[in-house]
Amino acid sequence: MPLERLVSNLLAPRRPQGRLLALRLDYGLVVTTLVVAVIGVVIVYSATRSSLLLHGESPHYFLNRQAGYVFAGVVVMVVLAAWDYRWLQHASWLLYAGLILALLSVFVIGSTAQGATRWIQVGPVQFQPSAFGTVVLVVGAAAFCARKPEGLERGDLFKALGLAAIPILLVIKQPDLGSGIVMAIVLLVMLIVAGIPNRYLVLLVLSAVAGIVAIIRLGILKPYQEARITSFLHQGSNSQTTTYNLHQSIAAIGSGGFWGKGLFHGPQTNLSYVPSQRTDFIFSAVGEQLGFVGAATVLLLLGIVAWRMLRVAQTTRDPFGRLLATGSFTLIAFSAFENAGMAMGIMPVAGIPLPFLSYGGSATVAFFAAVGIVLSVELHRQR
Repeated sequence: MPLERLVSNLLAPRRPQGRLLALRLDYGLVVTTLVVAVIGVVIVYSATRSSLLLHGESPHYFLNRQAGYVFAGVVVMVVLAAWDYRWLQHASWLLYAGLILALLSVFVIGSTAQGATRWIQVGPVQFQPSAFGTVVLVVGAAAFCARKPEGLERGDLFKALGLAAIPILLVIKQPDLGSGIVMAIVLLVMLIVAGIPNRYLVLLVLSAVAGIVAIIRLGILKPYQEARITSFLHQGSNSQTTTYNLHQSIAAIGSGGFWGKGLFHGPQTNLSYVPSQRTDFIFSAVGEQLGFVGAATVLLLLGIVAWRMLRVAQTTRDPFGRLLATGSFTLIAFSAFENAGMAMGIMPVAGIPLPFLSYGGSATVAFFAAVGIVLSVELHRQR
């Protein structure tokens, strides 16, 4: 009988491993991510070409660079999706140490722009370590919490918070308050999914609120960071200084109406009335040129990306894979909500990029890496 079963197994047709992986691939997540990224390349081009032409430069400068960033991000996504996600659990400490070293290096060899030291120049390539901080934190927190499948106790919680506090504080010190906020939100959601007791959760939330109030009262924030929070609470005052960006963004979105001014035809965008429009306020270019319909479509596509990632988190039994998908989902969902919200004046201005749309190489690659990790969980969780 065993011999017959062995012969039967040898003669039975088998699908190649690559075909099995292809059948399990979440094509909805892949296609939607690529569509949003392509829209982002077009919107970045529309938001920058007039200004470049005015200064006598090539109108395709930011277009070519953003297209290159998207290509690099797709490569990273494919590589991460092809590899079994479990190798990240073994490499978590190495990735964590590399992140700390990179964040410390910023203060030594980093380049400064607009009062912030966030970038490291390596030959012709400039990258921002804090942009990858959340992805590495997701891997590290998932690896740590997965060792405690029965739930986190007080000692485990303190260890997790201590390990996460180091990169978060280094990021805020640069200063990059937006990335620090995203890292803190992602960590909180992952701790909840990991099984933190309710009494510790309430204590953690109260401590976070008290810490925020203390930071504001003690003047730890930079003047412009405090002005952003103050301007969010008092949007009707000081319109020519701290709230100028916000008012111009709201005006651009409102002028788009239902159908929009048309691609490349938005006066607010073409005349560069909205500062930082290709990065922080890219959503205002979407709203002005594509109107309510286009802006809603972009948000819907980002919602589909987040929903597909959440679905993987809900259906994965492996604790490590579930936490990876949860952290990646939170990164995409919160970044999209915060960026679009601040462009419309319903959230504080925190300098958080809009996933796959805002200009920037490090952030674009990091968002694609998050999608690649979730795809890997979807593909390899049955092994």
